[in-house]
Amino acid sequence: MPIRATKRGAERTPLDGSHDVLICGASFAGLAVARELAGSGADVLVVDRYEIGERQTSACGIPTEWMRRLGLMAAERQRFDTLVMHTPHGDARYRLPWTFSTFDYRELCGLLWEQCDARFETAKINGRGRPANGDGAIAVETDRGTISSPLVVDALGWRRLLATGDGVQPPEAPLSRGLEVHPEGGATDLEIWIDRRYVPAGYGWSFPAGEETRIGVGSFDPSFHVRETTELLAEDLERDRVRYQGNWIPHKLRRATEGGVFFVGDSAGHCLPLSAEGIRTALYFGIGLGRELREVVDGKRTREEAARRYAEFHDSHELKFRWMLRVQKLIPRVPPRLLGPAIRVIGSRRFIEWSFNHYLAIAPPDFAGSAPSEAPREAVPA
Repeated sequence: MPIRATKRGAERTPLDGSHDVLICGASFAGLAVARELAGSGADVLVVDRYEIGERQTSACGIPTEWMRRLGLMAAERQRFDTLVMHTPHGDARYRLPWTFSTFDYRELCGLLWEQCDARFETAKINGRGRPANGDGAIAVETDRGTISSPLVVDALGWRRLLATGDGVQPPEAPLSRGLEVHPEGGATDLEIWIDRRYVPAGYGWSFPAGEETRIGVGSFDPSFHVRETTELLAEDLERDRVRYQGNWIPHKLRRATEGGVFFVGDSAGHCLPLSAEGIRTALYFGIGLGRELREVVDGKRTREEAARRYAEFHDSHELKFRWMLRVQKLIPRVPPRLLGPAIRVIGSRRFIEWSFNHYLAIAPPDFAGSAPSEAPREAVPA
């Protein structure tokens, strides 16, 4: 279980003051924003309830090229060039046009943080506070005091804590739910199950990561509880049911800006429907937002101009997200007997190349820029 790292006792000093940029949330999206501000000379404060890299909530997989472009290859645990799909009526093995890697969450977050020059504090964000003056700064209330900044980023996850009026809770919210176990022992295949024995609307997965395997079930229906079927999948694979972790997963875009605050990652719905892939998109939109804020810090744009440009960038992806959400809603309606033949039919090399490359292009790795030179550690082959 994650350990809450909020300072206590003598270390629990008041947290106050104003900063050039305040980033609430220190996972993929928040760290990507901070990374883009490195070297700007801005006073950037990153605040999170947990230490950096402390609270993993996903299977931690991403297209390999994204890791290479960001200089994160040392965190790689295993690499895959094929995907195995299972249905009750047949299986298929797809050769991917690009490789996919699993990684160590703590190590990858640490590598991202090394590329930042911001300051970090542990504190629980309670919500928006009352501004102390009329200088345009936005106040954020924490359990250690109130801090403020004219540039505030909410990268806190699906709860969208700094919103002013559209906060919703599951199961009414547009959220999927996922749970996984992390048994020791590796495997060779990256596997997906579309099987209503495990979940009526959703899928199961097995993501090997070196010395462990991440096995889980995700449901597009937030009212479906996935613990029993996650344990069932692990039992079917003859793996231990240990080290549980789970989370709510947004599957619909939400407003990118609101009340002067910038939202990124899960708080903006930056998690792809159907696949529930959110790490790549958190990095992608985090980089995009970081570049806009850099322009404000450098005096080239106003906050309002950056908000408009970031919202336009965010909104330009709405059609792609909407189509993936339509497919997500369609799959549970397909009769089970047709799933096996369907995955074999779409397994043609031409279709795989077309579909997976279009999928990668939603958040392409070249957006991250040129890869820094590094000596990557050899990953366990798949």
